[in-house]
Amino acid sequence: MESAPEPHVRGLNAADGNIGMGIDYRPRHLSPSSASLYQQCPRKWRHRYVDRLPDPPGEPALVGTFAHLILEHLLQLPEGQRSQEAAKTLAREYWPEIEQEKDYQALDLSDAQAKAFRWKAWKAVAGLWLLENPDETQVHATEHEVQVDISGVPFRGIIDRVDVVDEQLVITDYKSGKAPSDRFKAGPLKQVLLYAAAVEASFGQRPLSAQLHYLGQRTLGVRVTPSNLGDVVQELATTWSSLISACENNQFDTSTGPLCAWCPFLAECPDGKKEVIARNEAGSVRADAPGLAIICADAN
Repeated sequence: MESAPEPHVRGLNAADGNIGMGIDYRPRHLSPSSASLYQQCPRKWRHRYVDRLPDPPGEPALVGTFAHLILEHLLQLPEGQRSQEAAKTLAREYWPEIEQEKDYQALDLSDAQAKAFRWKAWKAVAGLWLLENPDETQVHATEHEVQVDISGVPFRGIIDRVDVVDEQLVITDYKSGKAPSDRFKAGPLKQVLLYAAAVEASFGQRPLSAQLHYLGQRTLGVRVTPSNLGDVVQELATTWSSLISACENNQFDTSTGPLCAWCPFLAECPDGKKEVIARNEAGSVRADAPGLAIICADAN
């Protein structure tokens, strides 16, 4: 789960038909998740942050929400009290909040499905103990919000944890999804490196390292250096410049590829539909891709 806040876009909702008519749609800030989405596909960024089209409800996102909530409160407990039993108590306490979420209710789960969902959510929480002993972690802050100018970019995000190791700061973020292979780990690590840059800009102290806990799977870590900080900050500035230009000119290009078949906004994207059709005819789209249902509905 990406826990950073969404950018607040100035102006009226684009669904009102006013985009391109002098209304300012430039975001007030950029978070790691919104920057990554724009890099993936500018049109997808527009649909989410300008048109405000909702993502369809899904179990993986809710599992991530639950795991983050429980681990946030668990790591706020004093050392010596962060046991799995304590986590179970917190899970029972906060589960009603998840049940009241409209996205959870939209899943319309049967009793058996709801039980399976709770087990999946708990496995994500318990997965932390496969990676570390939280009772031995020196926590400086949880759910730490940073809002700072980074190389001319108004940056905002929420860091799951800021730890202290040997009197130096370590950035820690949780992920409940599937961990990437070493070949693809550089992309996800950019998020925590940006958080490290934000902490340094805020407090003048460069973190020692940054890590992603893929709950129940593995930890991806990176030592923070001037070189890798410089790289992610430069990429952030380039993304911001391109995004501002897209907003000012109402020109959000489409980046098509294999992920189009999984895009929640495919129904609104003719280019994406053409891409999915072509890939499906070539036999390169998985049978469980949600985009296939949209293509079939159009064909009928």
